[in-house]
Amino acid sequence: QVHLVESGGGFVQAGGSLRLSCAASGRTFSNYAMAWFRQAPGKDRDLVAAITWNGLRTFYADSVKGRIDISRVNAKNALYLQMNSLKPRDTAVYYCAYSIADFAVEPTYHGMDCWGRGSLVTVSS
Repeated sequence: QVHLVESGGGFVQAGGSLRLSCAASGRTFSNYAMAWFRQAPGKDRDLVAAITWNGLRTFYADSVKGRIDISRVNAKNALYLQMNSLKPRDTAVYYCAYSIADFAVEPTYHGMDCWGRGSLVTVSS
């Protein structure tokens, strides 16, 4: 089983940038499709972005398109989320997750097999 640890969260002013990282350990990272979800207080855990095992296909929530980029480096067992032009509504705990099945369509919360513990991102106005 792959163990996931997020890092890079923090406090940033609106319009700023952050880069989240997810370090994976355990079984072969490159076999798994990966995704970032986020959960704001009192709300559901929603997809932010996802990437297939080979990195050739990505999915983004409409609310982040053009501002956020997901990437992975399989040789480093690493997943990234570059977030630009951040807005207060981006404030949430961000979770890294993997799926044993590759993504043919946009993944959902219930389709993921393992989660990290999350990293808090706070965007001030």
